[in-house]
Order: sequence, then C-alpha cells, then structure tokens
Amino acid sequence: MKTDSQLLRDAQDQLRWEPSVRDEEIGVAAKDGVLTLSGHVPSYADKYAAVRAVERVVGVKAVADEIAVKLPSAYARTDTELAHEAVNALKWDVQVPDERIRVTVRRGWITLEGDVEWQYQRTAAERAVRNLTGVQGVIDSIEVKPKHVSELDVSQKIKDALRRSADLEADRISVETHDGSVTLKGTVRTFTERRDAERAAWGTPGVTRIDDRIVVGM
Repeated sequence: MKTDSQLLRDAQDQLRWEPSVRDEEIGVAAKDGVLTLSGHVPSYADKYAAVRAVERVVGVKAVADEIAVKLPSAYARTDTELAHEAVNALKWDVQVPDERIRVTVRRGWITLEGDVEWQYQRTAAERAVRNLTGVQGVIDSIEVKPKHVSELDVSQKIKDALRRSADLEADRISVETHDGSVTLKGTVRTFTERRDAERAAWGTPGVTRIDDRIVVGM
C-alpha cells in the first residue's frame, strides 16, 4: 500500500511524463488514496487529459477534479460560434448518430442531449466536442436506449467480456442486472481496471445505466 507521499510523487511524475498534459499550473494533493487536482489550464482538453493521466497511477482510489479552465484570448469563441463548431464536429464523426443529438452552449459549456443505441456512440459524441477550441466543459446528458434483450443475456455477456480482458480478474467482480441497469461490485487493483470493467459492461447490448460500486484497493 502506497503512502500519500509516494502517491503524490507518482502522480506528479505521471503528469510530467504525459505529453498531452501541460502540468506547470496544476497542483496535486494526496490523502488516503484520493488525489485532488487544482490550478488552471488553457483548455478543457488539458483538464481532461490531466485527470485521465493520474487515474492510471497505481494506488489511486479516486480523483477530485478542481482544475479551472482559463482560456487564452486567442481561444475565445462566442457561444454561437462554438455551437456551430460542435454541430459540425458531431456530423463529421462517423461513430456519432448526429441526427439524434441536440447541442446547447452556454458560457462555453456544451450540453449534449438526445439518445443513442450504444455507449460507444455517447462516448464518441463527447470526445468529438471535447477538444474544440473555446470549450470550458462538457455536460453529457445523452441517454443510452438499446434494443431490448433479456437480463440473463446481459449479465452473461458482461461476465464473458470481463473474462476476456487481460487486465481484469473477472472472478473479483460481480454483476447484477435489472431492466438494463447494471451494478458492478468487487475489488480491483487500479482505477484504470475499474474503468476497464465499466467499458466491458457498456459494450454489452441492452445496457442503459451502470452503477459502479467497484472498490480500488490492493
């Protein structure tokens, strides 16, 4: 088990090592396995990359994101300009059913609404607008509405997907399903493994919601 000082050092090293993160203005604090990121960055993409970078550090149980986005004047966009860019970005992404998604922009924050059949389509929509110049943040309110399948099929396919993952010990994760809602329980070694378990569950037909109760611990 890492001490807070070890976890802090590893998180700082990870931020410095990650080429997509400009870490000069990012502060890190560690307590009881929880990392808190603070400071400011010039784009939402930088903020997103910083959080994902420290989540990969072994020993991290959770990440509190307190990073502020401070856009340089060259990055400034009106909400109207940003809305047009977001619509175009969704339209040009082959994984996004853009005709089923609505975009609202307020003070640089993009809200996505609508429904899709698969979680990967929802993820693709958020990714498509995340890196646009001028974005302060993204609120993903897209619903996943898949075709109906039996709960037994959903549960079994999730368990099979977990077993196929080289980085997961499937026997340590339990799966409960009800009306498309999936509850994951158990223990994994890293925060990244927890996300991998979520991803495996979301890749199963019929899943509409995931309640991730997996605990990160050695």
